Amino acid sequence: MQALLDAIARMQLPTDAQRIFHGRGGMHPGCEQWTLDAYPPVFVLTSFLPAGDETEAQLLAIGTALARRWETLAPGQPLNWVFQCRNEALRTQGRTETRLMAGSVPEPHVVTEQGSQFKLHVLRGQNHGLFLDMAEGRRWVRAFAAARSADRYGLKVLNLFAYTCAFSVVALQAGARQVVNVDMGHGAIAIGQQNHQLNGIRTGASFLAHDIFSSWGKITRSGPYGLVIVDPPSYQKGSFVATKDYARLMRRLPDLLAPGGHALLCLNAPELGVDFLHDQMRELAPELVFVERVANPVAFADVDEGRALKVLVYQLPELAGSSALPAQPPI
Repeated sequence: MQALLDAIARMQLPTDAQRIFHGRGGMHPGCEQWTLDAYPPVFVLTSFLPAGDETEAQLLAIGTALARRWETLAPGQPLNWVFQCRNEALRTQGRTETRLMAGSVPEPHVVTEQGSQFKLHVLRGQNHGLFLDMAEGRRWVRAFAAARSADRYGLKVLNLFAYTCAFSVVALQAGARQVVNVDMGHGAIAIGQQNHQLNGIRTGASFLAHDIFSSWGKITRSGPYGLVIVDPPSYQKGSFVATKDYARLMRRLPDLLAPGGHALLCLNAPELGVDFLHDQMRELAPELVFVERVANPVAFADVDEGRALKVLVYQLPELAGSSALPAQPPI
């Protein structure tokens, strides 16, 4: 646990939401169970092992380290931190054990990332409203949209498995003309709408609380798209299982993309390496050309990049004789 305590002692005052310590990456032997995230003004400590007799002593040591560092970084300000246990037995039941350890959590709880604002809920559920490991993916989308903001008809984006629509927020802020957000979670989509309002985005986004696999007709009719974002859960019983369902998404990409358009494919399944995506793309959507793998945030360094989050960019070739994305007529 010493590596975690050392990270706390070195941390700077967090302003944006960010990971402070990533034991899950295996870079700190003996600390694999721990992660520490900053969702200013709240810290969230997570353990991925069952709570044992030693847990309370560990929490006391961690709490003491946080309090000591916080007094240096923000003298006189209250320390707010939450502990969540996500051991395998609880996770398979879709449950977590969450405790407010000190201070309070603001309501609403709004954090920032690269100038964007997002609403969170750290005291319930496993997913807090913003996946910190996807920060570089959002940065890539922001840059991609900005580079195409002057296109004749603007960039149209399809955001599949949109969750709370963070990709949509950054794309529209960067100049995308339209984003179609699709997710079967009504609650997540509702928070996504609030995220757009938080950022002053009043137009350009549509929200479909639909099962993607039952909505291809509507999704296709709204295309073609200059960018398709695919960020599904790796395993969600009754909804999506990557090993069998990712192929169903890949087959659709050539029909969804405009010539010259890009697809951002995301996969957070440690047991599936990058070849899982490459091999299926070659078989199911050979028209698309691999462009790059987006690097993960430095804070999420992993001893095995094959187990880490995979964010891959593919492109549908432009039409013969064309040097740019073809114009997308307004709908």
